[in-house]
Order: sequence, then C-alpha cells, then structure tokens
Amino acid sequence: MSALTKKYLIIGPSWVGDMVMAQSLFIDLKQRQPECQIDVLAPAWTAALMDRMPEVTELIAGNFNHGKLSLGERIKLAKSLRSKGYSNAILLPNSLKSALVPVVAKIPTRTGYIGEQRWGFLNDIRRLDKQALPMTVQRFVALGLEKGAAVRLVDSIPAPQLVVDPSSAQAVLDHNQLSIEKTGVVKKVLVLCPGAEFGPSKQWPVTHYAEVGNHYLSKGWQVWLLGSDKDRLVCQELDALCGHNTEVLAGKTSLSEAVDLISFASLVVANDSGLMHIAAALQKPLVAVYGSTDPGHTPPLSDNHAIARLALDCSPCFKRECPLQHLDCLRQLKPINVLTLAEGL
Repeated sequence: MSALTKKYLIIGPSWVGDMVMAQSLFIDLKQRQPECQIDVLAPAWTAALMDRMPEVTELIAGNFNHGKLSLGERIKLAKSLRSKGYSNAILLPNSLKSALVPVVAKIPTRTGYIGEQRWGFLNDIRRLDKQALPMTVQRFVALGLEKGAAVRLVDSIPAPQLVVDPSSAQAVLDHNQLSIEKTGVVKKVLVLCPGAEFGPSKQWPVTHYAEVGNHYLSKGWQVWLLGSDKDRLVCQELDALCGHNTEVLAGKTSLSEAVDLISFASLVVANDSGLMHIAAALQKPLVAVYGSTDPGHTPPLSDNHAIARLALDCSPCFKRECPLQHLDCLRQLKPINVLTLAEGL
C-alpha cells in the first residue's frame, strides 16, 4: 500500500438498518479509490453484515455498553489502533463518544457532522443540510466526499449489495431443517418480518400479516417468520393465526443465519426494520410497510421493492408508540393493499 493510499477507519452505527446502508459509503469509497483500505469500528454483532461486505477489510469490535461513555475502554482500544496507520476516520454517528477513539488514536483526518459539541475532536467538520440530503444513506456517502461534492449524490448512490456464500446458506438451511424443495418440487418462500426493534409504531398488525401469510400458504408457498428473540411471541401468534403452518424462526436464528435464510426468499414483507434493509440489500422482491417513519428518509435501497404506506396527516411522527393511541397509519393499511403491491413486483 503506497503512502498516497488512504486507510479508513469508519465508526459505524449501532442499528442493523443503518449498518446495511453504510455499505453504500464503503462501495462509493472503493469505486473512487480502488486501493483504499476500509476497517469498521462497530459492535461485534455486525460481523454478520461485515462478513458479507467485500469492501471491508477488518471489523474492529467495540463492545461498549450501549448509552454509556465507557471512557477507559475506548481509550485502551484507541491506543491499540495507533500502529495501524489510519489516514482518515469517518464518523457516521453524531455522538461525542463516537469521536473519542479517532482522536486518541491520532488519526490525522477526522470527518463527521457537527453534533454534541465535537469541535475539538473533528478537524474535517461538515454541516448537515437535511433538505439537500434527506436520506440517511446520502448523509453517509457525503462524508466520504470532499466538502461541497455532495450535490452529485442525488442520482449516484450505490445500493448496498450483501454477498451470500451459497454453501454457507445451504448449511443454514440444513441446520434449521428447512428445504426449498418439498416432495421434489421447488416451493416458493415468503419471508414475513412482523417485528421492529424501534417499537410498536413500526409494527403492522399481526392479523394483517396473517392474511398475507394465509394467502400465500393457499398458493402452496412456504412461509418463514424471522426476527429477533424479542419478536418470538408475535411470530408465534402469527403462526397460530396461520394454522401453525409456518416456520417460526424468530429467536432461533442468529442475524448471520437470518441473512442467509432471506437469500432464499421469493418475496419478503417486512416492517421498516433492519431485516427489511437486509432483504433490500439482497435484492429480494420486497414490500416494506411504513407507519411512524418516512420512506423518504430510510427507504429500501433496491430496484425491486414497493412501499406500503397510507401517509396520514399524523405521520410520520417518528415516535416509538402512537402518540394518538390509535395507530391508524398501520391498522388502516389493509392486507389487500400489500397483496396488490406484492403481485406487482
């Protein structure tokens, strides 16, 4: 690696969806600087994503307690990084604590948006124009550009492209006693993701999901229910509403396994969630359901998706729970709307 080749340390986000969108930054950097090296400082669980992003050389696991400064741990990690010779740090979170490692690691160029009074920690300070860059992915990619170059982002954002190893994916199928063949016939797979880490205001009603599931079961499809351990109960309820004819995989599979399983999907229906962004990054046919959040801010980044949204006057509110206590933005979004969108993909 020549002295002119940049070596980046990217301070990554802590949400699944945001980390998927961060791949657009990595791809853009590699397209413009093919010889650059990209390492990512992020929680260890992100290995499930980093391992599927060929642009990333190394994941540096920073398992700091969520919401805590963890000053001693950050300083210790930063000192250990000094010998790696990073030329640039790009900070995707806007927090003060995310800036501690790059400055203690003595990385020469530290780029990020103004946030939490980080003036003394950043030396390539960007002011975020939310109107010019309404999408999270645009804001990420803009940090990899020279100042003032973000105007070109409108039509040139590279989409995330997670890469799945077929043999590993088959091993995950076998481990979970799943098959896309039944009695010698390849059966299509509908993946439903009824959970959302953010909160109830992102969750389409389970009864609505059940109508979609039963529709495709009647067509001979398999239906797999994915999510974290927190989504196990809603997935069990959904399974009951589908006559216990689905595969409840929530809480039984790791994030890495979930990525591989989604790669077998013929169709995915998901709330605005991390799994939704994963499905988009795998280029799966996708219906993304939006309630309290805005698809103009965090849309699926793929060519084969449809947005299911009512756009009521009270949405997007960006609240974890409906402040009006009716959740009409999701309850009034009927299954037939989603089924119609799915058939159009």
